[in-house]
Amino acid sequence: MHARSDGQGRPLAFELTGGEVSDYSGADSLIDIPVTTPCCFLADKGYDSDKLREKLLFRGILPVIPPRSNRKESIFYNVQHYKNRNRIERMFNRLKQFRRIATGYDKTRKSFLAFLHIAAVKLWLPSFVNRT
Repeated sequence: MHARSDGQGRPLAFELTGGEVSDYSGADSLIDIPVTTPCCFLADKGYDSDKLREKLLFRGILPVIPPRSNRKESIFYNVQHYKNRNRIERMFNRLKQFRRIATGYDKTRKSFLAFLHIAAVKLWLPSFVNRT
């Protein structure tokens, strides 16, 4: 499961890929969604590829991806920006609080993605409710 979130850690889009597929292959469709262009792309080491970095820089998006340990030459990334990645991890944690998503009860991709969207709506609801 790949997800794109906003600066507050709320989900914007999801992409499902198989478990054997590399992480950076799922990033292309998330970058292409018609939402405002982000200034940074925060991701873990699984998304470290020269092709993805090149594509992000071509679109004017700063890749904040730590290099893999087996890279021959180390690539600089902004450590201060990378600290904000905890918001994304917290978003995944909140999504996995829904038992159906955490355990993967659904047999089909379509139904699992539908419940991901329902969980995302539930995460967005507090942003729209008047708390006074």
